[in-house]
Amino acid sequence: MTSQSSCGWFNFNRARPFIGVVFMQVGFAGMDVLCKAALNKGMSNYVLVVYRHAVATIVMAPFAAILDKKIRPKMTLAIFTKLMLLGLLEPVIDQNLYFIGMKYTTATFAAAMYNVLPAITFLMAWIVRLEKVNLKSIRSQAKLFGTLATVAGAMIMTLVKGPIIELFWTKAAAANHGGQGSNGTTIHNSIKGALMITAGCFSWSAFIILQAITMKTYPAELSLTVWICFLGTVEGTVAALIMERGKASIWSINWDAKLMAAVYSGVVCSGLAYYIQGVVMKDRGPVFVAAFSPLCMVIVAIMSSFILAEQMFLGRVIGAIVVVAGLYLVVWGKSKDHKLSSPKIDEQISPAEQTKDAGSNATENFGHDVMKIDV
Repeated sequence: MTSQSSCGWFNFNRARPFIGVVFMQVGFAGMDVLCKAALNKGMSNYVLVVYRHAVATIVMAPFAAILDKKIRPKMTLAIFTKLMLLGLLEPVIDQNLYFIGMKYTTATFAAAMYNVLPAITFLMAWIVRLEKVNLKSIRSQAKLFGTLATVAGAMIMTLVKGPIIELFWTKAAAANHGGQGSNGTTIHNSIKGALMITAGCFSWSAFIILQAITMKTYPAELSLTVWICFLGTVEGTVAALIMERGKASIWSINWDAKLMAAVYSGVVCSGLAYYIQGVVMKDRGPVFVAAFSPLCMVIVAIMSSFILAEQMFLGRVIGAIVVVAGLYLVVWGKSKDHKLSSPKIDEQISPAEQTKDAGSNATENFGHDVMKIDV
């Protein structure tokens, strides 16, 4: 009974990182659909970002104050500088670029473009030596080829449309938009949106890497989340006042899709997502977290086709298949790395080393005994 229960607990521990990242991607998918609806109603992306992180700060702060009381390290200038940079990279730069890119395209397209995130994160982690790569190793080759596949798939989804895949619940939307497809999105807008989303990907990847580095000196995940959300609110407010100057009316919000988007994205996609991301990165690293981003695309495509009546194109489906294949290779390579980097405690010291240590200890003890006899 004991062995069975411990085995079940061990399996749950192994599954927790996967459950965490899947929950994040489901949350991001819901955010994409809700925020696209809010943006379509005229909400400013800069205001949405501010409200989102204000909500996240209010919700997460009480938990951080209570649960991190004993483990919260002392704040230093170096840590605070990293926190300010974290609050700028993702809450302000990445999210605003992402939402602007979404305005030019669709929720499905924006989620699809973010499939380059694993590739960019992998390269950044390799540069700063958070990710080990041995070109002669099969697992490293799988990670490299998988990374290239995600980029290739994202490019296919961006540049290749192909024929429309007719779904009976999106035919009415196509007729209303005069057959333009994809809610009026043109190739010009697709490229413009793709460039902005790609720039946001670089900022998001830098955020993931910096978060992994910051947690080494500030390992309180809840407090770190609150600091990022609070500083993101402050810095986002400054950006909104500059970019939307003279437009006081944009700050008004009612009980509609705008408020729902701000609350949902704040609680689920900032507060909980930053925290889960930090916990998972401690165990599996930043590349593992980023590798699951293509899952969001699949969920968004399904949800937005029903809720927003966005149309599907054959080129994007082909690109999605390439991306998912690349994701599998990356996850397979990371799983092999994790097995090799986390051996059992009893196996961390080889039998040869144990024999060598035992021999050296015996020699030392024998020497001490001889000295005692001589004295």
